Amino acid sequence: MKHDIKWKALLPSLAIPLATGGLSAFLTRDGMRRFNSLAKPPLSPPQWLFPVAWTALYLMMGTACYLVWVSDASPARKERALTVYGLSLAANFLWPILFFTMDAWLLAFFLLLVLLALVAVSALRFSAITPPAGKLMIPYLLWLVFAGYLNLGVWVLNR
Repeated sequence: MKHDIKWKALLPSLAIPLATGGLSAFLTRDGMRRFNSLAKPPLSPPQWLFPVAWTALYLMMGTACYLVWVSDASPARKERALTVYGLSLAANFLWPILFFTMDAWLLAFFLLLVLLALVAVSALRFSAITPPAGKLMIPYLLWLVFAGYLNLGVWVLNR
């Protein structure tokens, strides 16, 4: 079965999460110097991995959003799924500001738990509309669990 790409839906679907992450990274760039001096838990990856991983995750999230947007699901189902996804993007935007700029590591951890719940609900709703979209959210869920471990570890080791 051939699917034509709907560029007017794909481009914003990819651009919105990439722009969200890019703006958040720009706003927290000064906090990275301080972060580099902090004690980190075991299994902390090298710093270069974070932008690579997040870019890949944003592209998968955007692709999942696109698949939902162009699906044959009812507008109401799509709206419910995409609303939760939008809330997850907002939480994703705020987390690095709390963590890197404000050094509010414990508050950032609790926001990360909220983000994890929002992404899980998004993945379930996406999957109910089109299973490949839900599967594209799984790496993001796994990364958030790992990020939660790192976040909590930074709080424990540096408070």
